[in-house]
Amino acid sequence: MRHLCLLALGGLMLAGGSPAFAADPAAGRQVANMCRTCHGLDGYAQIPIAPHIGGEPLDYLEAQLTAFKDGTREHEMMSIVARGLSETQIADVSAWYAAHEVTATLPEGVAAEDAPEDCVACHGADGLSLVPDAPNLAGEVNIYIDTQLKAFRTGKRTHEIMTDIAADLTDAEIRAYADWYAAVTLEIAPAP
Repeated sequence: MRHLCLLALGGLMLAGGSPAFAADPAAGRQVANMCRTCHGLDGYAQIPIAPHIGGEPLDYLEAQLTAFKDGTREHEMMSIVARGLSETQIADVSAWYAAHEVTATLPEGVAAEDAPEDCVACHGADGLSLVPDAPNLAGEVNIYIDTQLKAFRTGKRTHEIMTDIAADLTDAEIRAYADWYAAVTLEIAPAP
């Protein structure tokens, strides 16, 4: 339900608060055909180096695609793909993936209180984002999370919060955080 609310809000308002076009998840599904090889049509990653994107917060998806498009974030594949997308296509494909419902389940015998303290305020103990501009981490492959945290630590990726958090993390802490979220079971239900 929260993703549908974000979808409606994100599609109707721009950052300045002015009315905008409504993003079209159905049109986004068509755009998602070019994403399916790595991220899957329903957002469940098909390869370990790609993140799951089904059920991600709309704001996060749009921001990342825009960053790949304008070059503020670089990736050998995503930069090329995003540069070919219009603003409407970015909004639509973001709406498509954000419309998927996600659930996350901690492994049996694991307590939420033991989740990585540095992560839970934004990513939740179960890896489902609690803020619009943070990704879900539930069920991601630990190598993917490890790689991203190290990119923040070295400055290859920058973010107003993540850069500072990752700066002081040891390799062992990074691996422990990655292992925590990789152990969470993620389920992505198809968009309506």
